[in-house]
Amino acid sequence: MSSAIDLGEPAAVSDGAAGEPARRRHDWARTVVRGTGQTLITIGLVALLLVAYELWVTDLLAARSQQQLSEEIHQQWQEAPTVSPAEAGPTAATRSGTAPSDRAWTPAPIDVGVGDPFAVLHIPRLGDGYSRVVVEGAAQDQLAQGPGHYIGTAMPGEQGNVALAGHRVGRGSPFLDLDQMRPGDPIVVETADSWFVYRVLGDPATRSFAGDPSGIPGQEIVRPTDVSAISPTPDSPWDGPASGAYLTLTTCHPKFSAQQRLIIHARLDGAPLSKAAAPDGPPALKG
Repeated sequence: MSSAIDLGEPAAVSDGAAGEPARRRHDWARTVVRGTGQTLITIGLVALLLVAYELWVTDLLAARSQQQLSEEIHQQWQEAPTVSPAEAGPTAATRSGTAPSDRAWTPAPIDVGVGDPFAVLHIPRLGDGYSRVVVEGAAQDQLAQGPGHYIGTAMPGEQGNVALAGHRVGRGSPFLDLDQMRPGDPIVVETADSWFVYRVLGDPATRSFAGDPSGIPGQEIVRPTDVSAISPTPDSPWDGPASGAYLTLTTCHPKFSAQQRLIIHARLDGAPLSKAAAPDGPPALKG
């Protein structure tokens, strides 16, 4: 029995010495796994916070900016109105040789600095009462407030292309549902003294964006580097001539991605309308 005990004790000591490295390896592996798991959880939480910030916090901030811009621009229009009451009576008709209603309305020129609001965009297709204040410039600082006007493109009502950019998701998501636009849909631009009605290109009867006689599609998806979409004549050379008065809206595509751009092209429908003659806007505001 003593021999058995003597033989067992050295064996027990030997097993402990041999098992120690294995135990250490096991503890090290467990530490690595635990640390990796904690790191992944932290990364996941940070990612969720970033998503929440992009989807909700920036929307709240942009909504506040839009409210401030709306108050600012309407205050400016009230304090320095460029709208004068429509002339009436024999004196006006005598001076011009025509009745006041027969004379074409000429909007005042727009002179605006980068970051300043100058127009309000109305798109009935995107919801009842949809309106967004447009600022000059299409850099991130401007787009964080709402739709921005590409510097150097036409102003509302002018020959050429009024090009506007807006975020699809986050920063107020002004163009979130731009893919719901249809041929013939009105896009109304309001300035200090005028209303301008543009209509999405295409064939309203067939709902085909490719059905416009100009050959310009009402909707297209392009690379972010394709600047021809906002050329004076859409999809023509950047330095080419304007063949009409157009409006182009650009946003990211698909949603939650910036790999491509979703483009909507529209053309001016009729003459500008004086806000003095139509203070509540044109019928197109109702869709």
